[in-house]
Amino acid sequence: MNIEVKNSVKPIEYSKSIQVLEKRVKDVFEGKKKELIWILEHKDVYTAGTNFREQEILDKKIKITKTNRGGKITYHGPGQKIVYFVLDLNKREKDIRKLLNKIENCIVDILKEYNVYSFADKKNIGIWVLEKNNTKKIAAIGIRVKKWIAYHGFALNINADLKKYDAIVPCGIKDKKVTNLSIISKNKFKNINKVIVRKFLSTFL
Repeated sequence: MNIEVKNSVKPIEYSKSIQVLEKRVKDVFEGKKKELIWILEHKDVYTAGTNFREQEILDKKIKITKTNRGGKITYHGPGQKIVYFVLDLNKREKDIRKLLNKIENCIVDILKEYNVYSFADKKNIGIWVLEKNNTKKIAAIGIRVKKWIAYHGFALNINADLKKYDAIVPCGIKDKKVTNLSIISKNKFKNINKVIVRKFLSTFL
């Protein structure tokens, strides 16, 4: 398997990134291009997956961008690593649950590099950490599968503006909060893009 690695330094508009992903899904299915991992940041945007409900928008003034990924509503913005991928499950196991488990394990392994203990939760999708004995979300995951091509990805909070989450019920989970790696660790998380790529490729190559 050969996966293209793409890093974007400047923030990418959400709608533009989805157009790129959709095109890559088509090209991968037709055998025209390689699979992809793409690391970037978005400008402030609230996105709503296919399972979101209107009552999960607490501040009705915010603009919501509806998207075709699974999951509910979340926030993307500066200080958050977005890791998009396009993976051909036709050449892998056609098992979405196993794919999700691999993504979860990949994120956990990334954070282990920085001595941050994190874990998956069977009831609540995403990756979680303990902050002062409270379980808080550190990474959100959203996936769509089309013709057995899996795409979208995960978002990892480094030092995002957590106040932005007050406008929504993040991922539809009312009783748990969101946090940043900068809050729970003194690490500067240097070279995290390289760590993400290395762990992702070791998981999926």
